[in-house]
Amino acid sequence: MTRVKIVEVGPRDGLQNEKQQLDTASKLELIRRLAASGLTTIEAGAFVSPKWVPQMADSLQVLQALDLSGPVSYPVLVPNDKGMEQALAAGVREIAVFGAASESFSQKNINASIADSLARFDSVLATARREHIRVRGYVSCVVDCPYEGAIAPAKVAEVAARLLDMGCYEISLGDTIGSATPNRVLDMLAAVSKLVPIDKLAGHFHDTYGMAISNIHASYQAGVRTFDSSVAGLGGCPYARGASGNVATEDVVYLMNGLGVDCGIALPRLVETAWFVSGLLGRAPASRVAQAMGRHH
Repeated sequence: MTRVKIVEVGPRDGLQNEKQQLDTASKLELIRRLAASGLTTIEAGAFVSPKWVPQMADSLQVLQALDLSGPVSYPVLVPNDKGMEQALAAGVREIAVFGAASESFSQKNINASIADSLARFDSVLATARREHIRVRGYVSCVVDCPYEGAIAPAKVAEVAARLLDMGCYEISLGDTIGSATPNRVLDMLAAVSKLVPIDKLAGHFHDTYGMAISNIHASYQAGVRTFDSSVAGLGGCPYARGASGNVATEDVVYLMNGLGVDCGIALPRLVETAWFVSGLLGRAPASRVAQAMGRHH
C-alpha cells in the first residue's frame, strides 16, 4: 500500500495567523489530540519576534512540555541565528527555514532579496549540522505572488535547489495565495523535480479558490508523497490579502483514504480535534469533511 506523510502545520502556521490568542494549555491539548489521531509530524511553534507574531510568544513553554525524544517529530520555524539559539535551548530535533520564489514577496515579508534571505540561513544550517538537527526548507509563492503575479517555474526550481544544497532534507512548496490550478502545479513540479528529487518535495496548498484538494491530487499523481495541512483549515497568510487558510488536514486524509493510500491517521479522531480547536476559536471548522461528519459522529 502506498504511504503518504502528512505534516500538520495547524499549531504553528495555522494558529500564528489567527487573531484570537490561545493559551499554552490549549495549544498543548491541541497538539496532544493531533498526535493521538496518528499524526507523526506536528509543527509546534516558531522562534520569531513576539512583536510580529504574538501567537508564537510561548513556543519555548510549549516545546518544554512536549516529549521531543519520542516517536512524534515537533519541528519549529527558525528565521535567524537568534531563533536558532532559542530552538537549541528548547532541545528541538528539527527546524524549518523559509525562503520565497518571489523577489517582491521576499522584500515585503522580510525586507531582503531572495539571495540575501537564503544567505542568512547559512549559519543556521551550519549550527544544525553541528547539533545533528534536521532542517526542512519552505518555498513560498511557488505559483503566484500577491505582488508580482505568476512566478516562473525555473525560479522556484532554483530556490528549492539552493535549499537542498544548503542541507535541507525536504523542500515544501507553498501555494501561498491559493490561486494555483493543477496544470500550473504540474508545470512547476516538472521544473523543480529536474533539480530536486521528487521524493524530497512536499506540497503546501492553500484553499483560497477551493483548489487545494485538486492540486494535492495532481501532485500525488506526479509522485509527491508528503503534504502539509492544517487541522480545521486554521490560518491564512497575513501578508497575502484575502488568502483563506491552509487546506484542512481532515479533507486531505479523506482524499487519501478514498485513493486507498495509507497516511496512518484516524479520521474520526481528527475531526473531533477540528471541532475542539474551532470551539476554542468560537467558530465552526473551515473543513468540508468536518462539517459533513459533524461534531459527534
